[in-house]
Amino acid sequence: MPTTLTLKNIPDEVYERLKGAAAMHRRSLNSEAIVCLETVLTPGRIAPGERLARARALRTGLKPGAFDAKAIDALKRQGRA
Repeated sequence: MPTTLTLKNIPDEVYERLKGAAAMHRRSLNSEAIVCLETVLTPGRIAPGERLARARALRTGLKPGAFDAKAIDALKRQGRA
């Protein structure tokens, strides 16, 4: 259930930046503040274990020989002096 929050003593610079961002994104000050808080407090980070599990699953789905470190290194160096 949504809750009301009142902010006091917001520095002028922060207020002006929030106001500018709200205008740029065509949001109200309230909506922009919520988006800012959500971005900081609920980042879309993946736990290291989950990231590793996803990488392993992707690797097992590759055809044998598709991941050739030497070939990738050669391609990265291609065109470099």
